[in-house]
Amino acid sequence: MSSAVPGKTTAIVAYLTIVGSLIAISMNAEPKHAFARFHTRQAFGLHLIFLSIGLFLSAWFNPYAWYALYIFYIVLWFYGFITALNNKQQEIPLVGSYFQKWFTFIQ
Repeated sequence: MSSAVPGKTTAIVAYLTIVGSLIAISMNAEPKHAFARFHTRQAFGLHLIFLSIGLFLSAWFNPYAWYALYIFYIVLWFYGFITALNNKQQEIPLVGSYFQKWFTFIQ
């Protein structure tokens, strides 16, 4: 079994809803861990995209769009969560590189 990475608990908490991401941001305030920062940005962005598109779809109801949104979110969420569990810093496909650029306020 691989050794624990500093900030792993914070990284895992970040994937547990948008509230978990906000808690992870405060958990990583001191001491700061690069692993936690990376995954907090990924998770925060993923949750934010999900909520934003969900708000848009609530005004423009199309059941197939909802199915696509949930499949997109669940697949990418599992990808990010599993990489955090496996002590890896792999960006979420399609959107992960943007999250690292956009959410630089997450330290």
